[in-house]
Amino acid sequence: LPGERAQRSLGSGVIVDGSGLIVTNNHVIENMNEVKIALADRREFEATIALRDHRTDLAILKIKGPADLPPMAIGDSDHLEVGDFVMAIGNPFGVGQTVTQGIVSALARTQVGSSDYQFFIQTDAAINPGNSGGALVDLRGNLVGINTAIYSQSGGSHGIGFAIPASMVRAVVEAAKAGSQTVRRPWLGA
Repeated sequence: LPGERAQRSLGSGVIVDGSGLIVTNNHVIENMNEVKIALADRREFEATIALRDHRTDLAILKIKGPADLPPMAIGDSDHLEVGDFVMAIGNPFGVGQTVTQGIVSALARTQVGSSDYQFFIQTDAAINPGNSGGALVDLRGNLVGINTAIYSQSGGSHGIGFAIPASMVRAVVEAAKAGSQTVRRPWLGA
């Protein structure tokens, strides 16, 4: 239709269930209602948005139709320690799949500003625009975080990147598997 514009956004994601569930950042798909997934082997799939959670900046996508994809195991981010080696996987600047290495620089970082959830893993593994939604992986190949933000004045990596811990990712994935479109959180009033 005249006046309609298609908005394109590049980001990364992680297959977390063989049925076609993919986790990414909410800010990657924030204004989207149609999503296309491109795998590293160049296969492309249409996907629906199964769950958006702006508070954690996570979103779950579901590939339309049958899928038999190899998922990445979700690891235990609660056992990460400062100095542990990690790898950041993503598609920075749309150049294709890239892997960078680094260490966990800090844990439970707050005031990152990308979501209400305020306990981030800080890493010096190079994270650049387009890496958002990609995997932060331990040396056993387990997902320990979802890359979400960088501290940069130029827009490029300066060795200060942040990831949402896998413990939070697991909770959002489980909500999507249960068919929920939102993440339920306990509230305590006083």
